[in-house]
Amino acid sequence: MPSEPAGGDAAIAPEILGQAAEWLLRLHDNDSAGVRRACDQWCAQHPEHARAWQRAQRLQALLGQVPAAAALPVLGRPHGARRRTAIKHLGAWLALAPGAWLAWHLLHPAADNPTLRTAIGERRRARLPDGSRIVLDAGTRLSLHLDARQRTLDLHQGQVLVETTTDTHMPPRPFAVQTSQGRITALGTRFNVRVDTGYTHAALLEGALAIQAGTGPAWRMVAGEQARFDGHGNHLLEALDDTVTSWTTGMRVADAMPLAALLAHLGRYRHGRLRCDPAIATLPVSGAFPLDDTERSLAMLEATYPVRVRRAPGGWWVLIEPR
Repeated sequence: MPSEPAGGDAAIAPEILGQAAEWLLRLHDNDSAGVRRACDQWCAQHPEHARAWQRAQRLQALLGQVPAAAALPVLGRPHGARRRTAIKHLGAWLALAPGAWLAWHLLHPAADNPTLRTAIGERRRARLPDGSRIVLDAGTRLSLHLDARQRTLDLHQGQVLVETTTDTHMPPRPFAVQTSQGRITALGTRFNVRVDTGYTHAALLEGALAIQAGTGPAWRMVAGEQARFDGHGNHLLEALDDTVTSWTTGMRVADAMPLAALLAHLGRYRHGRLRCDPAIATLPVSGAFPLDDTERSLAMLEATYPVRVRRAPGGWWVLIEPR
């Protein structure tokens, strides 16, 4: 491992340290070639990324077998006595929380609302402190509010599949997902939520949901329904699309999906810009498209539909245009 770049003793932004923490945990859970390549790409994006990662690796080496996430509180401190003092407290910090939540609590021990996020091309499964389970799509960011009165996920961007569990807290706390457009309260459910520009999409697989969209009247969904709503109380309710959770398996199954919508999802699994000519944005496409191999998905589109994939030099910009 190369030495830390110039300026290595300077403070590093907490957000970058959080990202370094997540990469440590990903590699701890899955030290595959693909994850290592993705980490290398993140390090190459900015000198501060490389500096945070190299500092994390150096401190991990000093700590021997102590889990990598426990080192994060001191990654943001310059060398010296304060760092040595912080290292002495690692043993107590290790018991705070498992998995992805450990990195957050150790990095921000005073934070009340832990944040979980996924990178480009990454899906993640997590178990929340109350026992509920979630799956995050690529490019997702959410915050958890867990206290004596509520269990709330603030979904800032992306998509999440939620499976709630009975709350053992007394009195039981409602479980809800909050987006910019409204609040979705679970009534013993398994459901999918996606945020797009100006809209929230909710799909209900099991149980029931109570939805408050903006200032409009509250309404309910039952299993087998899905809805799109905005922040003004407008909503469209329809039958559940059985393919809505196919992304959790690494495939995006499309059934007459507008081309632009499919490309928007594929775009969360590749670096660069993926766009289509407005003339074919609504072209209905069907098939099973691999999310983890977007080049293959683009080749499938080109082979099946009257479209052409055009790449700018370097491959960063990709345009799908009529053929």
